[in-house]
Amino acid sequence: MTRQLPQIDLARVKGARTGRASSADWRGRNQQGWVIAPGDSRVLADITGPGAITHLFMTTFMRRVLGPGYLDPIETAETAPVIEMHNALGMNWETTDPDYYRKVLIRMTWDDASQPAVLVPLGDFFGIGHSVPSNYQSALFTVSVKPEEEHHFGGSAAMNCYVPMPFRSHAKVELINESDLPLNAYFHIDYELYREELAEDVAYFHASWYRENPCDGWAPDLQVNTPEVNVPNLDGARNYVVADIKGEGHYIGCNLSVYARQGTWWGEGADMIFIDGETWPPSYYGTGTEDYLTHAWGMQNNSALYGGSILHESQMPETLRYAVGFRHHVVDPVRFTTSVRVTIEHGHANHLSDDWASTAYWYQTDPAGTGDIAAVADRLPSRAVDAGLATPHRGKPLAPVAEEIEMLRAHQQERMRVYTEHMDQRIAARVKLTKEWEQGNRDQAAGIRETFK
Repeated sequence: MTRQLPQIDLARVKGARTGRASSADWRGRNQQGWVIAPGDSRVLADITGPGAITHLFMTTFMRRVLGPGYLDPIETAETAPVIEMHNALGMNWETTDPDYYRKVLIRMTWDDASQPAVLVPLGDFFGIGHSVPSNYQSALFTVSVKPEEEHHFGGSAAMNCYVPMPFRSHAKVELINESDLPLNAYFHIDYELYREELAEDVAYFHASWYRENPCDGWAPDLQVNTPEVNVPNLDGARNYVVADIKGEGHYIGCNLSVYARQGTWWGEGADMIFIDGETWPPSYYGTGTEDYLTHAWGMQNNSALYGGSILHESQMPETLRYAVGFRHHVVDPVRFTTSVRVTIEHGHANHLSDDWASTAYWYQTDPAGTGDIAAVADRLPSRAVDAGLATPHRGKPLAPVAEEIEMLRAHQQERMRVYTEHMDQRIAARVKLTKEWEQGNRDQAAGIRETFK
């Protein structure tokens, strides 16, 4: 009897060929990021199968210019984007778009299906809920953030995904920029090509995003875990729906982002997964939201391979309202033949009216998804306080230098005009270059496929 290696048989030689699509500078220089214009989309990878995507890496940023900097955008067009990432006092004045992780979408389509299998806000796909990055590691995803960027809306982060994504004839991965600002993106998409067709029992990866803001709570004014809310829920009809899938496959987990409007413990709702059209009681019936996310007695500020906290409510102490957790069913997938409906109570028996959003992951025999996604305005994170930039009150100018102040103000306005003009030229040039590199990735992938048949 041959002994099988556990899980992924890393030591076995396979008849495969590895490739990568990336944002590398095809000129051999160090200007390696792509720029995706507002309202535009770009194809990051366009691969002919059979094959499988094995790893995604991305880091992105989106910044709004508030005032003219002293480094000319055209003269610094070929440097690494150090200044854009950090405000150097007196050198530049920019601010991060705090919501851009929800304004940008990642889209994946398998085998030229009519609808994408993946259509999710970029941050939420990797576990960045509320557009707030936080360091975490799991079996399927990791996010790494510098201390000065962590727990800040729109902070830049390194995002990784290790979910296997097989395809038979074709794979296409895109970013869609639905913001009014250009997106700067760096990425790797690593993949394997195979000579032989995939086995019939190999399914396609899917991901979808859903939000209820607010959830339909019947008593958000009542305290969690009190006798007044201990009523029966015997149908799950008003539960929050993580995923509602038709077809055959297996659900492999989700991340869940909660903005607790009540300002207290947001959990206590049981997980209920209805399989193959069943009614109450479900085959998969749990004991509480934190229990489903692999914690107990509330959430703790830690995570493991398959579950835990990404953003713990204590990590943004000014509000105690933001939380993100995850559960990955890697060794215990939830299998279904005709359908699965993954639900969680928002508070016991659904009495809370918090803001919930989730990304669900699963494999399915059909490559096509629904292509549904909420509009940008309905995706933006909730705010505990207005995070906008307030216009300060301007007092009377100092009398002795009033004329000079007005001259300096006019000078600043002229510098801003020139700076904006040069920045627009720089962005236009980078957008043009990005389109050329997009084709370079296509040509490279086609060349690899041609040599490996």
